[in-house]
Amino acid sequence: MRLRVEFTTEPFDLDEAPRHALVAREVIEAAELDAVDVGPFGNTAEGGADSVLTAVDTLLRQALEAGATRVSLQVNVIGEGGE
Repeated sequence: MRLRVEFTTEPFDLDEAPRHALVAREVIEAAELDAVDVGPFGNTAEGGADSVLTAVDTLLRQALEAGATRVSLQVNVIGEGGE
């Protein structure tokens, strides 16, 4: 099964990316995922189910430890196959 995750972390800071946002992006970029797209108002990544779910677990734990007060995410099944 292939999944797509979309996420944002809060609180927002329009002047400079907060530490929790940078940590979340680093987790996603380091994970074994496809089609990673990071931006100032949202981030998306796709991959096999095991890879996406592992990355989401790490992202939640590390972003909260880095000061996030809210992590909004959505996970969608985008196809069969993969992990």
